[in-house]
Amino acid sequence: MALGGALVALGAAVGVGLVSRAGWRIYQSIGTPRARVGFRLAPAELAAARDLLARSPVIDTHAHPGRTFVGDAGELTWRLRLYARRRPFEPRSVAAMRTGGVTAACFCAVADFPTLDATGHGLAQVRDFDRGEALAYYRAQIGNLHMALRRSGAVLVRDTAGLAAARTAGQVAGILGVEGADFLEGDLARVGAAYEDGVRVLTLVHYRAGGGIGDVMTSPPVHGGLTPFGRDVVTEMGRLGMLVDLAHASEATAYDALEAARGPVLLTHTDVAGEGEHPRFVSLGLARAVALGGGLVGAWPAGIAAHSLAGFIRRVERLVELLGEDHVCLGTDMDANYRPVLESYAKMPLLVGGLLHGGMSETAVAKVVGGNFLRVWGEVEAARGR
Repeated sequence: MALGGALVALGAAVGVGLVSRAGWRIYQSIGTPRARVGFRLAPAELAAARDLLARSPVIDTHAHPGRTFVGDAGELTWRLRLYARRRPFEPRSVAAMRTGGVTAACFCAVADFPTLDATGHGLAQVRDFDRGEALAYYRAQIGNLHMALRRSGAVLVRDTAGLAAARTAGQVAGILGVEGADFLEGDLARVGAAYEDGVRVLTLVHYRAGGGIGDVMTSPPVHGGLTPFGRDVVTEMGRLGMLVDLAHASEATAYDALEAARGPVLLTHTDVAGEGEHPRFVSLGLARAVALGGGLVGAWPAGIAAHSLAGFIRRVERLVELLGEDHVCLGTDMDANYRPVLESYAKMPLLVGGLLHGGMSETAVAKVVGGNFLRVWGEVEAARGR
């Protein structure tokens, strides 16, 4: 999740004394500005993209469609309260998935959202959880996600067979994820409980520094890597068949998790440092270590190193060049991204068409937009109980 930039912009608008009506209009549009495309496709190219989408599963490995996570969050800072007043809008995002030919997305809860605020450089933890708050908020979000999927006409899927069935039936599918394992609070049994809730992707850390799992990439280290409990969590996730996501983890934490993992892992929404630097970018060494273990790095359409959809396409191409076509996926951070250059699933045909136009093969594009994730999920699922 990278909504910090939107909140900083909102704070600046309020700070310069905009009248309430104008301020409200700015607030209503924050987080979903229309992004520049930067290229044009011929009708035949767009038709080819739509044909590929019809034949291939398209799966977003990390997203917040409709911002379900803002519901039932308490004790928010004023910026986050204003952000949360734009109520969740899952039906609109699911409709965009249908329009764009998207098979499934990982609908992610945000474990530490109530403890965060926007700073000049993004999101940061500004308080710790109250007693019992982390688990209560997790339970509220999971309940809200189940309800939101039903109300949107989407179907919750718990395994690859369920995803295949949903696709055959022409249904939009939701895979449950949680961004940050703060709700575990040292209780390993809660990993199994989350699995029973339908959670299949768990991002180990988010923005909470000094939590019980390990260090985050955007704050000074506290633990020096993954904690002993964090190692137990990674091992238990492997036993259950849950996907480990290393996004937001410090390099030391990520390498420790790779060592503890029993199978391939995800690094869902990031980029490789080089053509632009940012605290949320990872080293090429870490990205290649994830790929070497059979895992995936998710191309992230944030407006940091890319300023249009064309720029994001170049980032995807670069990731494929660096890691190989079998180790790249999509992690859009949809509806909670920072200055998104892919702001709607309805633009998926443009993304696919742009990749094909740039010379990427149909086989490679199909892998990147969903095939790779389906393969890795199947591998982790097959190892359940071993």
